[in-house]
Amino acid sequence: MATDLTHDADRLQGLKAAEARAFALLDAIEEAGIIAVGRTELAIERDIFAIAARDFGVTDHWHDRVVRAGVNALCIAGEAAPDRVVAEDDILFLDLGPVFGDWEADVGRSYVVGDDPEKHRLVADLEVVFEGLRQMYACSPDMTGADLFAAAEREAAARGWRFGGQIAGHVVGEFPYARSPAGRDGGRVSPANTGRMRDPDSLGQARHWILEVHLVSPDGRFGGFYERLLLPD
Repeated sequence: MATDLTHDADRLQGLKAAEARAFALLDAIEEAGIIAVGRTELAIERDIFAIAARDFGVTDHWHDRVVRAGVNALCIAGEAAPDRVVAEDDILFLDLGPVFGDWEADVGRSYVVGDDPEKHRLVADLEVVFEGLRQMYACSPDMTGADLFAAAEREAAARGWRFGGQIAGHVVGEFPYARSPAGRDGGRVSPANTGRMRDPDSLGQARHWILEVHLVSPDGRFGGFYERLLLPD
């Protein structure tokens, strides 16, 4: 048992280190000034990949579609959308999936390119909702994926938004864990997942989760996104 606990602790530390690097990458992207009105999503993505490779040594990204702007920010993961030019007062979000060594990272952050107060309110609420859900998870050892998804919908509604995702997160681990049978089996925060999130995966390992918060305006005109590791402490 001690060996298993040590293994799980090492896995968690690897994921935390990868996330810290991913947030440093986000900071570098912001400092580079590449998020700007008049630029296309794909042009921003190309710059992001260049910064990731040049300054962080990233050669693998475990998922695609890094930038979503304007109406494209309403799309769920994997949904196709045409390349869009960033417009004044758009919300734009970055969804990064860099691989650092053996470990997957998955972080998302939203930005308002302009002064629209409701869009700024939505972006501010992303982290508020995230923290509320994190606290619920920390206090609920028997929480299922379905439970957490329902809580995400309630928390979004309580702040005047709709929850825009079909899932509210997924497991993450050693690359390509999220695509593996162990990652797919019960590995989504969704209404269909009635398994306890703290139960081990099919390999007997502790599951480590990404929590995704996707908020959309009641009229469906704009949305934003935030994600990171779901840690109980």
